[in-house]
Amino acid sequence: MTEESVTDCASLRWSAGRGLHPEPERLAVEAPLALEISYDRAGQRVSRLLAVTMRTPGDDRDLALGFLYCEGLIDSAADVLDGEALERNSRGEPMATWRSHLARTPAESLLRVTRGFITSSACGLCGRNTLEGLRLRSPVAGVPEAPLDGSRIVQMPERLRALQSAFAETGGCHGAGLFEAAGEPLLVREDVGRHNAVDKVIGAALGAKIGLDGRVLVLSGRAGFELVQKAAAAGLAAVVAVGAPSSLAVDLALDSGITLIGFTREGRFNVYAHPERLAPGSPL
Repeated sequence: MTEESVTDCASLRWSAGRGLHPEPERLAVEAPLALEISYDRAGQRVSRLLAVTMRTPGDDRDLALGFLYCEGLIDSAADVLDGEALERNSRGEPMATWRSHLARTPAESLLRVTRGFITSSACGLCGRNTLEGLRLRSPVAGVPEAPLDGSRIVQMPERLRALQSAFAETGGCHGAGLFEAAGEPLLVREDVGRHNAVDKVIGAALGAKIGLDGRVLVLSGRAGFELVQKAAAAGLAAVVAVGAPSSLAVDLALDSGITLIGFTREGRFNVYAHPERLAPGSPL
């Protein structure tokens, strides 16, 4: 994370012994980012605004790449020729903007179901134009590199937390980590939006040519529908969350073949979908 990802804030703290007293704080920054694409159409270079998301600044390239992949607009990092940070979007509005230059024109059917306006840091589904936009890329989970061992699963959230520098400063960032099935962390990204954190970690893996198939996504919070969708669309084998899953997330995990684990803390966890991938002797 960059220095602009956190900021100083004056605050007052109350305690029984001291009452109100000044206590400076460090806060996670939340700021808008316009996500755009450009591509050639009939000999003209076209720029198109896809969404405005509220995110923590930093790793914007990763965020854009992961967003485009999970939306089904690209199939690999090679489909993006380049990207650039701009101070105005294609409508001329002053706003931090990341424009990805695509190697080919996306299918119009995909463009019609992408987000059309502002998405909050809390909800990655906000701004969908149609219900069909909820499931763009056919989610099919990958096969884990090795059986998922319960004793290593319970350690994954702790290892993720240890690598969350912005959370350590602010207590206000979600974390997403890409882990090997054996429990080793490969990449960690943070953001005020849990869906942005997942886009960032998937985009970072694509950009660094780190394989996603069969690996594990570890989440610092709950596992909602879109986070499981992103994991399955990326070919990940499992999602391990500190918090609870939603009912729709469980349905999707069952349909797509992804192992879904929640409430992973204090040496225990719950398995909601596809427990057969756990090693014999793992707690269920």
